[in-house]
Amino acid sequence: MGLSTVWRMAAAIFGRRAGTEEPPHEVLARQSGIEIRHYRARLAAETTVPGTETEARYEGFRRLAGYIFGANQGNATIAMTAPVAQSAESIAMTMPVAQAPARDGAWVIRFFMPASHNLASLPRPNDPLITLVEVPPETYAVLRFAGRPTPARLARAAASLSAALQSGPWRAQGVPTAWFYDPPWTLPPFRRNEVAVPVARATAAAG
Repeated sequence: MGLSTVWRMAAAIFGRRAGTEEPPHEVLARQSGIEIRHYRARLAAETTVPGTETEARYEGFRRLAGYIFGANQGNATIAMTAPVAQSAESIAMTMPVAQAPARDGAWVIRFFMPASHNLASLPRPNDPLITLVEVPPETYAVLRFAGRPTPARLARAAASLSAALQSGPWRAQGVPTAWFYDPPWTLPPFRRNEVAVPVARATAAAG
């Protein structure tokens, strides 16, 4: 293990995410402690997992981490943080990891792919439970919080996000998604978690 790897791991414990790419976005507004962000189209590897919220998160993370660490048709093995060596089949993990409810008590877990890739350049997953998808451009209201992302904390954050939207011009257009930016060993006070919900301006939503 090189010194740079040790440094990145130590930095992650205290919430420093050096070199990790995030999906490109623009902050359109800030209100009542939340941000309104517009995200461009982006690619993701996703899997649907049944079970409890926490169990599904860990299982989905395990599957998708396997994909980016080499369980793919290119046998690409890469570091979990960017930058990484570039080749035709290399993948860098970007943040956040997303979790959203699906039907029948299941959860959709997503790893977003680097902006430098397209669907043709990403290696196919070996696991048939993983799908590569293009996520369309979307505007989100986002509330950030620290600590362990337990189901109770996520529910409280989602409720706070909903309440904050009541006083502004933006209206929710879907269900909240949870976004996670840190590895499990990061100390809780330094963790970055977010809840996000698609939004539109009230006038646009009203037609």
